[in-house]
Parts: sequence; structure tokens; C-alpha cells
Amino acid sequence: MNIAIAEAEYGVVTAPDTVRIQRLLPGPVERIWAYLTESDLRRQWLAAGEMDLQVGAPFELVWRNEELSDPPGQRPEGFSEESRMQSTIVEFDAPRRLAFTWGGGDVTFELEPKGEQVLLTVLHRGISDRSNLLKIGAGWHMHLNVLAARTKGHKPEPFWDGWSRLRAEYDRRVPA
Repeated sequence: MNIAIAEAEYGVVTAPDTVRIQRLLPGPVERIWAYLTESDLRRQWLAAGEMDLQVGAPFELVWRNEELSDPPGQRPEGFSEESRMQSTIVEFDAPRRLAFTWGGGDVTFELEPKGEQVLLTVLHRGISDRSNLLKIGAGWHMHLNVLAARTKGHKPEPFWDGWSRLRAEYDRRVPA
């Protein structure tokens, strides 16, 4: 399968431990905010987990990537059917900005209206090394592809096949 990817869809390494990735999505902002904050919508593109929407609130993210597309594609070795992570909300400014802890780092989502569309910016900081940077860059890229497909009413490509393809792409694009 040959899938063309716009240059602007790739994540950008802004520091050795940081990747930024953006997507232009169909609005309004409140709709995309719901996909970030409501467990039932977030599980369709990233991970489930109820959030108490206030700074300092702990929550758990639950990934079931094989539920993100039908078919899910071939899961790579070393990945389980389900993953969980404890997080804490560190910034909350509805419906524009949400940040929470992510392992040893943090993730920030920013929403900016662009006419009838919304620019979503994801900034992931505190990535431990290049290997994880490649996995995380490909992961955000694929998760955002699924979000874009869902918000446009399209069927997403098989998650794991897309992730594997993108992981190889990021390996070629990110300097050693």
C-alpha cells in the first residue's frame, strides 16, 4: 500500500526530547475538545480514561489500539493488547489547552480555530531517547490520523500497519 503523507503531517523534533505534531481538523473547537477530554470519544482515536477536568486531578489512560481500526493490522512484537498509564492534569484551559503528565514527561494539546477548522497542536516533552522518540512520533502521527479520519467520517487505515510504516519513516527522518 502506497500512502502519500503531506509533509506538514509529520512530527517535528523541536529538542532532543521533544516532538511537536499538528493536524487541521473539522471544527468547531468544542467538538475537537470533546475528543480530547471525553473518554468515549478519546478511546476512538487514542485511549480511554475518565478525567476530572481540573489541574491536579489524577486519571488513567487505557490503550486498546486494536480497537481503533477494523482491521487493526499486525501488532508489532513487544506491544500488548492493552496498556495503561497513570497521569495527572497539569494545565487546563477549556476549550483551548490541556496538559498532563506522560511517564517522565508531559503532553500538551492546544486548539486554535482556523475558520471552520481547528488546528490541533500536540507537544510531547521528556522523551527518554531516540528509540522512544521514533515510537512516540509514529504513535502520535498514527493516532492523529485516526482522529482525523473519525472527525471526517472516514474509515481509518489499520492502526498497527500504519504505525509500523510510520515508525520506519521516522527512523529515516530523525537524525541519529
